[in-house]
Amino acid sequence: MIWYTALVLAVAAERLAELAVARRNTRWSLARGGTEAGSGHYPAMVVLHTALLAGCLAEAHLADRPFLPALGWTMAAVTVAAQLLRWWCITTLGPRWNTRVIVVPGLPLVTGGPYRFLRHPNYVAVAAEGIALPLVHGAWVTAVAFTVLNAALMAVRV
Repeated sequence: MIWYTALVLAVAAERLAELAVARRNTRWSLARGGTEAGSGHYPAMVVLHTALLAGCLAEAHLADRPFLPALGWTMAAVTVAAQLLRWWCITTLGPRWNTRVIVVPGLPLVTGGPYRFLRHPNYVAVAAEGIALPLVHGAWVTAVAFTVLNAALMAVRV
C-alpha cells in the first residue's frame, strides 16, 4: 500500500506542476486578449480532481481494497500513459495550454502533436487517469464516481 500512496502523491505533485504551468500560461493568454469561457464550472473541476486523489487513497485504505496484479499493473501502465499524453498536450500547446478554457483571438487551431488525432486529447488523458489510477489498487467506487462526474463536467466544458 505504501507504493500506491507514493504513486497517488506523485500524481498530486504532477498536478501541482501543471497548475504552475497553467498559471503562467493563463497570464500569457490574458495578456494577448484571451477570454475565458465557462469559468463557473472551474471550481467544481478543482474539487472533482482533488476528490479523485483523496478518494483513491481513502477507498484503498478504508475499504482494504486488494492489489490485483493483472489489473493493478495494467492500470499503472495506463496511468503513466495518461501522464505522458497530458504532457504531450502541454508541450504541443506551449503557452496556450492551461487548466481553464481561454481563447486568444486570432490564433489558429492547433493541429500538431496529439491534436492531429483527437480534438481534445487532454480530456482523454484525464478520463483515462480517472479510471486507471483508482483501479491500480481496486478503488472501483472512486473510478466509477469520478468517471460519471467527470463526464457531466466535460459535457458542460466541451
